[in-house]
Amino acid sequence: MSLETIIHFSYMVGAVLFIIGLKMLSSPKSARLGNGISSIGMLLAIIATLLDKQVVSYHWIIVGLVLGTVIGIFAARLVAMTAMPEMVGLLNGFGGLASFLVGWGYHHHTVITKCETMDLFTTVSVYLTILVGGITFSGSMIAWAKLREIMTGKPILFRGQNIVNGLFLIAALGAGVLYCYAPANSYAVLYGIMGISLVLGITSVIPIGGADMPVVISLLNSYSGIAAAMAGFVLQNTMLIVAGSLVGASGIILTAIMCKAMNRSLGNVLFSGFGAVTTQVATAARGEVKPISAKDAYCLLDAASSVAIVPGYGLAVAQAQRTLRELGDLLEKRNCEVRYAIHPVAGRMPGHMNVLLAEADVPYEQLVEMDDINPSMSSVDVCIVVGANDVVNPAAREDEKSPLYGMPIIDADKAKTVIVLKRSMAAGFAGVENPLFFKPNTRMLFGNAKNTLQELVSELKDEK
Repeated sequence: MSLETIIHFSYMVGAVLFIIGLKMLSSPKSARLGNGISSIGMLLAIIATLLDKQVVSYHWIIVGLVLGTVIGIFAARLVAMTAMPEMVGLLNGFGGLASFLVGWGYHHHTVITKCETMDLFTTVSVYLTILVGGITFSGSMIAWAKLREIMTGKPILFRGQNIVNGLFLIAALGAGVLYCYAPANSYAVLYGIMGISLVLGITSVIPIGGADMPVVISLLNSYSGIAAAMAGFVLQNTMLIVAGSLVGASGIILTAIMCKAMNRSLGNVLFSGFGAVTTQVATAARGEVKPISAKDAYCLLDAASSVAIVPGYGLAVAQAQRTLRELGDLLEKRNCEVRYAIHPVAGRMPGHMNVLLAEADVPYEQLVEMDDINPSMSSVDVCIVVGANDVVNPAAREDEKSPLYGMPIIDADKAKTVIVLKRSMAAGFAGVENPLFFKPNTRMLFGNAKNTLQELVSELKDEK
């Protein structure tokens, strides 16, 4: 069997492993194994590429592989759950940057160093690799800065913003036509494309509010896959094309799912400046806040036969997922039905709550999607809201003037009693006040979520 045959066979096996791994990521039960299978596929693809005769020297590539593996292991092990969305944003950005540099480097090596010509297909691929890669990198860095709270999470808007973005896009397309017409004489044009792509990434993400970050992260993930696929066409690497196409397609599908969960179009997410103007609920409609102690909350749970728990980003901030799982276990031992209601956009990245609860070994069968739990919410004795805000905000149903209006939510307010664990009465990430806190059936348990959950656990354990 020739080396070329081995390489092509390795690429085929790697592609199959990618597809199998991606399929397994659709279920929390198999996600970890699927991630491992995909990693094996990537390792096989890297080894096959290093064996390719077109690779002149791979020593530095091996050094990069080893260093990247070590850094990746430490980063994954040390990253806090609250910082996971930021890490995903960075990884999207680095993927885009890698493709960006591949396009630039290929042009320089082929046209400038070797003085060779590129066919039209390769030239277009180089252009798209640089354009999409640059947008992905700079856009991801802005998303990272918003999530890290280095810059404000609110939309940054200015007059004529959409027109400016449109002009940048037209300029990028025009420059692309010039570059593809004569790549050998268009190095200055290529630099212009590189600059425009980086600026366009910034201007397209800064008007997006923090509440829309889960959608933005999934969209940028798709961009990084598309850029990688374009880089695969540039390098004529089948494995890179397959991997990039899988990431790009799955990212687009996930983005569509997230938009549907928010009852908004992608255009509305990208161009509406959600959260720039907050409409407050009228004071007269609020009612009275009813704070309770952990002992009072214990009494409510003691009489409950069914409990629904709605986790949110505040749970990750408090690092209280294991304590929450302990509370759920204690309630189950008392013959209480316990379910965890998961909203598709809870947290700050797609699947954030699923990952958080999986880390605490919460049984997968207890995780219930929003559409499945809402019809039975009125029969729930106690709904515990832990660090969630916008995904349980009834203004999305009741207040047509609210920025959240029309967004599907978990109907926590329909439970017989609602206990909200929260530090204060501050608005959520979207900056929209929540009338749930003033409902007659709502009780506010103020304090750090981990501390209050530990108090509840102690009360249940100490019961004679």
